[in-house]
Amino acid sequence: MGGMPQADRYRGLSLWHDTVPGTLAPGAALPGDLQADVVIVGAGFTGLWTAYYLARHDPGLRIVVCEREIAGFGASGRNGGWCSALFPASLTKLARLAATGRAGAIAMQRAMQETVDEVGRVAAAEGFDCHWAKGGTIQLARSAAQLERARAEVAAAREFGFGEDDLRLLGAAEARSLAAATGVLGGTYTPHCAAIHPARLVRGLAATVRAAGVSMFERTPVLSIAPGRVVTALGTVRADCVVRATEGYTPGLPGFQRAIAPLYSLMIATEPLPAPVWDEIGLADRPTLTDLRHLIIYGQRTADGRFAFGGRGAPYHFGSAIRPDYDRVQAVFAALWRTLTELFPVLAHAHVSHWWGGPLGVPRDWCASVGLDSATGLAWAGGYVGDGVATTNLAGRTLADLITRVDSPITRLPWVGHRSPSWEPEPLRWLGVNAGLRAMALADWEEARTGRPSVAGAVMGRFLGG
Repeated sequence: MGGMPQADRYRGLSLWHDTVPGTLAPGAALPGDLQADVVIVGAGFTGLWTAYYLARHDPGLRIVVCEREIAGFGASGRNGGWCSALFPASLTKLARLAATGRAGAIAMQRAMQETVDEVGRVAAAEGFDCHWAKGGTIQLARSAAQLERARAEVAAAREFGFGEDDLRLLGAAEARSLAAATGVLGGTYTPHCAAIHPARLVRGLAATVRAAGVSMFERTPVLSIAPGRVVTALGTVRADCVVRATEGYTPGLPGFQRAIAPLYSLMIATEPLPAPVWDEIGLADRPTLTDLRHLIIYGQRTADGRFAFGGRGAPYHFGSAIRPDYDRVQAVFAALWRTLTELFPVLAHAHVSHWWGGPLGVPRDWCASVGLDSATGLAWAGGYVGDGVATTNLAGRTLADLITRVDSPITRLPWVGHRSPSWEPEPLRWLGVNAGLRAMALADWEEARTGRPSVAGAVMGRFLGG
């Protein structure tokens, strides 16, 4: 670090960290051994939402949060800023998981939609100026194969009773009027998403949790977790309930090396763009943007007029390794820029001011989960596959109900208590994950050349989310 102040180092993590108000200097570290009622490992959205709702349920609870770096250091502060109703597992997959079948899948999706509004409600009530703009999501179809997938998505939603108010098919003219990308043939639109500044939300949440009496200790690396205790480099916290909220960083904990695969997602952001450029692009109400290619891309128009744009494509690293230099892969940044300027050629002369990345958490069956083992007191939530901004809020509310023994509709959702299988040992994990990423890229290349849906892409899609 060459003597760089910690706060300055954290500013360099992403556009969001660089533009969040207030200090990023770490708070107090754990002073030594402590006793608590609940100890939470990880001060990202999952851990902080859990602490927030627990403190509201029972202000007398002794709640401790231990964080290796600072609140919002990981994916919570570096993501694309989509507070969406997306869940990584499809409705069909959720129906298979749920004891109540189709009804459980529908309940899960409705809970996700309500959660988007719950995040907005809390942000307004607590005064988090997170640049909230509920403009929905536009998903563009830019080839015949993508348009076929758009129609299939809408048809699948209708089969589960979700109507035009939830997801609707766009014709070419309407899609272009919302986002004037090249080659648009149509697309879909859902209102269930808000564009946000994620670091403003997570840092505001951290301050509110502290004010509620939660003991948060930063720069406190956790070495291991076990029933009744969390061992850190600075002392041991003992508690009846231990919550693991570590997402992509989970493999660093002993015993959890194969629980989650950390995949990297990278982003770029332009300088603020002049109004005439935005007039050409669209996104007037700040809807979030993606298309129907297999290798995911995502973007938003920020409140200060930047185009923040990201995507997958960075490799999985052997042994679930996480290192700062993996946050920046020049070949991926170059590919993102090519994709963005192909979508919107008006950006060809824009200046990229920020580029960053970080790991997200992927379970073996691509299905997020939340739960509490009442026999051991160990609780967990995660495996969001990049769809965590809203899902973490639902997780936090669910954990708060489970820990305080409140029987509620959300504690009966199909992801509660779900256990994903472990990932394969190395080198099979490295080979399989990177082969999957390569297959997605090849599927997009194949469809661009042939104009027909990729068989390999369809097979991988069923494996990943279906």
